[in-house]
Amino acid sequence: MLPFESIQEAEMSLGRNLTFAETLWFKYTADKSDLYLYCHNTIFLIIFYTLVPLPMVIIELLRSKKLEIYKIQPKIRFSLSEMMECYRKVLTTFVFAVSPLQFFSYPIIQWVGIRTSLPLPCASEVFWQLVVYFLVEDYANYWLHRMLHHYKWGYDKIHRVHHEYVAPIGFAAPYAHWAEIIILGFASFLGPLMVPCHMFTFWLWFVLRQIEAIETHSGYEFPWSPSKYIPFYGGAIYHDYHHFVGESCHSNFASVFTYCDYIYGTDKGYRYQKEVFEKRREKLRSMEDNVNGSTTPFKSE
Repeated sequence: MLPFESIQEAEMSLGRNLTFAETLWFKYTADKSDLYLYCHNTIFLIIFYTLVPLPMVIIELLRSKKLEIYKIQPKIRFSLSEMMECYRKVLTTFVFAVSPLQFFSYPIIQWVGIRTSLPLPCASEVFWQLVVYFLVEDYANYWLHRMLHHYKWGYDKIHRVHHEYVAPIGFAAPYAHWAEIIILGFASFLGPLMVPCHMFTFWLWFVLRQIEAIETHSGYEFPWSPSKYIPFYGGAIYHDYHHFVGESCHSNFASVFTYCDYIYGTDKGYRYQKEVFEKRREKLRSMEDNVNGSTTPFKSE
């Protein structure tokens, strides 16, 4: 809840006029508790989880030959009912695992100083905080994820659920055992705990992390994706390899970037496979130029 009773009082306290964004923020949040605003995070996760994978669902159902070349494991197909079943199970996890986690973690959010007050953070502050959050989460997630593979009990009892999808799809990004949601969720919370931010940045961080996870689990590697311009970004083909190998995988544990796997030597298998992928892609592109746009999809190995 904001400490000001009116926009005029807020402007007097800040010594300037509110920006358009700050005015909207004031009007929406002035009479709402910080706990209520914090719980918006779950609502945003559900909304973006529902909407972002939809283009991939449509592409999967269309089975267009022009898009087939971009599917990483083209021999594995999913029906609408299979994808909707995955969606249903994830929503159940959101309700019974993520929502309680959000609620009970609120005292920690208060303690570290995630604020809802004015002024809103400037663009540069938001940008650099998000950079820190992605780097911190990626490093922590790497070791927690690697631990779930290293210890047989952790894999068999917890992480195996996520690996039910040998060929991942967008809806399967958060598909996991409730315990894994909590374990890997700690990595996502770690950045904001280390570098407290505004609630707006907090929301944005979890939305972007969700979108990134959906992309890396999409099952498609599109050359026009803007994420390709992010340094050291792994992407869909990087994480798809991890799912394809499954339980015996000792490669590609990082969630977003590739630097941890490179530093700790857990990307050697993928580096070999990447060369195979690229050679097949070049071959398919040549075939597409010569056979009226018809392509033969490459498959993961």
